[in-house]
Amino acid sequence: MPKSPSNDLRILQTLWSETVHRELLPNGLTFILKPDHSAALCSVQAWVKTGSIHEGALLGGGLSHYLEHMLFKGTTHRGGREISEIVQSHGGYINAYTTFDRTVYYIDMPSEHIAVAVEVLSDAVFNSTLPADEVAKEKQVILREIDMTLDEPDQRLGQALFETAFREHPYRHPIIGHRAVFEGVTRDDLLAYYRARYVPNNVVLVVVGNFDTDKLRATVASTFGAVPRGRLAPVVLADEPLPLATREAVLFEDVQLTRAGLGWQIPGLTHPDTPAFDLLASILGHGNSSILWHAVREKRRLVHSIDAYAWNPGTVGLFYVPFICEPSKQDAARAAVFAELRRLAERGVPPAMLRKAIRQSVADEVNARKTMSGQASRLGVAEIVVGALSYSRHYFELLTAVTVADIRRVTAAYFKPSLLTSVSLNPRKQPAAGASAPVKPELHDFETVEAAGGATLLLDRDGRLPSVHLRLAFGGGCAQEPATARGALGLLATMLGKDTRKRSAAGVARAIEAVGGTFTNYSGSNTFGLAIEVLPGDLALALEILGDAAVSPAFNATTLEKERDAALAALADDEDDIVTFARNSLRRTFFGTHPLSLDTRGNPEGVRAVTPAVLRALHRQLVVSGNAVLAVAGDFDPVKWEPHFKKLLARLPRGGRAPDGPSFAGPVRGKFEHKKPRQQAVVLHGFTGPGIRGKDFYVSEVADEIFSGMASNLFERVREKKGLAYFVRSSRVIGLDSGMFSFLAGTSPDHAAEVLAEFEAEVRRVKRGGVAEAEFVRCQTRLKAAKRMGMQSNGSRAMQAALNALYNLPVNDWRNYDARIDEVTRADLRDFARRRFVDKHRVQVVVRP
Repeated sequence: MPKSPSNDLRILQTLWSETVHRELLPNGLTFILKPDHSAALCSVQAWVKTGSIHEGALLGGGLSHYLEHMLFKGTTHRGGREISEIVQSHGGYINAYTTFDRTVYYIDMPSEHIAVAVEVLSDAVFNSTLPADEVAKEKQVILREIDMTLDEPDQRLGQALFETAFREHPYRHPIIGHRAVFEGVTRDDLLAYYRARYVPNNVVLVVVGNFDTDKLRATVASTFGAVPRGRLAPVVLADEPLPLATREAVLFEDVQLTRAGLGWQIPGLTHPDTPAFDLLASILGHGNSSILWHAVREKRRLVHSIDAYAWNPGTVGLFYVPFICEPSKQDAARAAVFAELRRLAERGVPPAMLRKAIRQSVADEVNARKTMSGQASRLGVAEIVVGALSYSRHYFELLTAVTVADIRRVTAAYFKPSLLTSVSLNPRKQPAAGASAPVKPELHDFETVEAAGGATLLLDRDGRLPSVHLRLAFGGGCAQEPATARGALGLLATMLGKDTRKRSAAGVARAIEAVGGTFTNYSGSNTFGLAIEVLPGDLALALEILGDAAVSPAFNATTLEKERDAALAALADDEDDIVTFARNSLRRTFFGTHPLSLDTRGNPEGVRAVTPAVLRALHRQLVVSGNAVLAVAGDFDPVKWEPHFKKLLARLPRGGRAPDGPSFAGPVRGKFEHKKPRQQAVVLHGFTGPGIRGKDFYVSEVADEIFSGMASNLFERVREKKGLAYFVRSSRVIGLDSGMFSFLAGTSPDHAAEVLAEFEAEVRRVKRGGVAEAEFVRCQTRLKAAKRMGMQSNGSRAMQAALNALYNLPVNDWRNYDARIDEVTRADLRDFARRRFVDKHRVQVVVRP
């Protein structure tokens, strides 16, 4: 159990009681000493109180960073190589870094050579000559560094964040400088900036280590203290006003993943809410048990990584939530972050989580002091950034006093849309060559409404036609069925549309048909559910029937017997149809014991084993609030009907989302043959394919179109040119995270081997990148048109929205379909074929007479 705040303060009390000497030398230089005899080491750090925000007329030129590179290139006493050689010969390490508000030069070395470190550092800071040849040479190095920064997606996103969030403050300029501005910086500019800012009265020297204090004072006085005080003009920084609305930057570049960030303007370091911001960042994004990591990454799988930071070293700052995700999941990830922030503002956090965050801060403070260099850095920050060496004590007193109410308050007060800066770096959109810009769809988006027990309500008012469609969908597929009762899920969906405790199956049919409505069910590999469509005036009846069907099914034994017989008859019919038989044979062979080996209609043995008790158990497991989505589309008044929709969902028993089921390791390669007394033969090749949530799902969409259709190369060659088959195409079985991509053809028994060879030839063509641009664009165009055609009705849109919600995809993800298809390249298709269509995972099935 985490310790109490008082115990945490006691842990740090030892650190605060350590001896620290602070002196102001006559020339204005601040000198901080902290003896530490735990090791024969020392860290000598010169903190120059100048950074990229202090560059005045050359703001954005990167002068501070330029000087950081130049100060070890030669002084009035030493050449550049001599500086590094003397440090290394004494076992030391020398380096530097630049931030917005400071430039720090440091040497870490064995403490017996501390005088060398002090003298070399003083010489470099105050006596650098900035040799012209080195200035020119280092400019080229920094230009390459700028280019490297521009090549790094995370760096570009960070720069976009600061450029967007800050309109007045110098934080809007990159520390390294803008390339165009930096290119114009001369040696004279650099020298003038050096002379203006690198004066003793603008420097803090921090030394931590195993030293004799009196001797060290004398060394500092003869080096750093011997430099005359200089002129130091004040730098006036522009205030950053509060934004009045959300600021946004959306970038498209040649990247594979989306990097996005959400930032909110927060007050500066001296504000009393700073400790609460730091704790909130820890609660939200630090570690695998943080709220955002658990909810957005682990639970919903929307991001690959996510974090949270509170950054406010000056008078204004940002609370920043960056994440990396698949492009298709960006909207859902953003929505999930907003939802967690709303939940924090409304409910706060458990006290244990707050105590954990405080404890983590204490541990971070302790860990930061493990080395001499770390201790010196803490002192430098306290002196330069805060202006008080005792800040750590004061800060942790405030930190341990933060309450759950404080976390709620700052979340509600600062995480407002008007204070938000949203940035994202996305894969470049590549519209098809010669294609005209698509017309913006006039269809509305579904609005997501939270309902009782974790159920999801999706609403889309569309008054084009006087009709309303309600789709009640549940997560669950083949994986949730009992192994001995395969086919139970299909029968469950069917039986939900039959008898209820209020009406018989015939009574349900009469009621809905009397008003001209339809009432249907469906079941698939991943979901199942009910759909009802009526005229607007009959919405109350539709809600009653739908609610009773979901909550109060009777599972009448007589009705089940009839439906079971019908299901068995359908399976027998599949056995009679050679194409369906062949496809089912491939599926069973390919997936083996995995649940995807059968669809939800199951097999005869499993269907016969389904009883009312089996259905009730499956109903209790899956027809629960947290596993439910109700999507409503059509002509209705949301204000009037939303409470009624929520009431329906509130009737569902409480429960969580159905598990995804086992992963699929892949098939065992093999060739299989079945005999069927028919005239034709059916040949099939099966390979591993992506699931609906697979990162290459949209590539598989294009691949399926490439291999199918009357204009496909496979069809043209096998049927039209060679006359080998009546039909030839590809097909897919799509699970959540795995699937099967197959090729099939109906041919004569004599041509079976030749058609299989054509499959292989076509796969080789795609693997070597042989798909022509025109062929590729044609397939993209066809897919986009088909999607548009398929989204015309209220029912199809409600179905798609409900499935997206159950798959943890953006609810309105259909709007992104064209862009996702356009993002697929011929190289992607080639790589997909090389990765997926491999012999070790190929299963061949031939059904012949």
